[in-house]
Amino acid sequence: MLAENRAVLLSGPDVGPLEQEYVLAALRSGWIAPAGPDLDLFEREIADRTGVPHAVAVTSGTAALHLALLGVGAGPGDVVVVPTLTFVATANAVVYTGATPVFADCDPATGNLDPGLLDELLGELSAEGTPVRAVLTVDLYGSCADYERILPICERYGVPVVEDAAESLGATRGSRAAGSFGRAAALSFNGNKIMTTSGGGMLLTRDGDLAVRARYLAGQARLPVEHYEHSEIGYNYRLSNVLAALGRAQLLRLDEMIEKRRRVRDVYAKVFAHVDGVTLPGGDDPAANCWLTAVVADPGRTGWHVRDLAAHLAAGGVETRPIFKPMHLQPVFAGARTALSGAAEHLFRNGLVLPSGSALTDSEVQRVHDAIAEFVEDHR
Repeated sequence: MLAENRAVLLSGPDVGPLEQEYVLAALRSGWIAPAGPDLDLFEREIADRTGVPHAVAVTSGTAALHLALLGVGAGPGDVVVVPTLTFVATANAVVYTGATPVFADCDPATGNLDPGLLDELLGELSAEGTPVRAVLTVDLYGSCADYERILPICERYGVPVVEDAAESLGATRGSRAAGSFGRAAALSFNGNKIMTTSGGGMLLTRDGDLAVRARYLAGQARLPVEHYEHSEIGYNYRLSNVLAALGRAQLLRLDEMIEKRRRVRDVYAKVFAHVDGVTLPGGDDPAANCWLTAVVADPGRTGWHVRDLAAHLAAGGVETRPIFKPMHLQPVFAGARTALSGAAEHLFRNGLVLPSGSALTDSEVQRVHDAIAEFVEDHR
């Protein structure tokens, strides 16, 4: 296998001269603290991009989820339905409110929440009289969940949707943008996301009162008086003006970065096109932002396991990662209530996430391609 000195990363940050220009301008402006014109503009520009009227910039996608759940009233004694196939932050935000996560399985073809299982679960919880405060959806790896089915189900049971769009900024479903489907939504600008502010996130909502409440809680719940006055617990969640400036520059390049990731997905789709037993979850979604591309291999048909492919790539300095370990298998959530089909466990045990970042050079993409082609040929 051809090896190079530099490791090929899964999804490294993609920043350059434009980002440097915006951050330097923010520093020179004197607006260093968590307030300033770039912060206001960043919120407005993200709101415009997603078609949602209210946006609140915060320190992380997790903070945005926490505030969104508080905004729909989640608290002790409540249940929130959460996809089991997700990053732990989705479930952690539920616990922050005092509510209890109940985990539901995924569609095996996409990894997103299974609408049929959701319908059954909400029916069971309703019949028991269990208060369901929200359904948390996750747009896994940049492909929007099946909102055409999920939203009517939730509406029938009178349960609001909170959209974890941490991975899907720039994706669409139908005529709507990711982040626009729920009563509230959360974006993430972590260092490995589709665009980054180093760390950061955004709460989106059409509910003006929810946005006002979130902004207030994110600023330590300080009351509008001359001295520091607080009548309830708040949080130190506001994004800084300097990081917002970085986000504004990234947003200008978002479409370009998405297009690069889509080209990387196409490379993987072609190299595996004639390999029996290999699929790309959500790979037929043309509106996905392709934040990360995963492959799932059935070892009974391929003759090899994804762990074998991961080891082969690692030997050449190529980073990979298993698909998320389901929440119901995590020790911290042992004993949680679940509605399972086995789909999430299958994806975890047989799935592998490949380098997908827009910062990948053409030679790095070719290097990964050649390593995969070599592996496939050796195991034909």
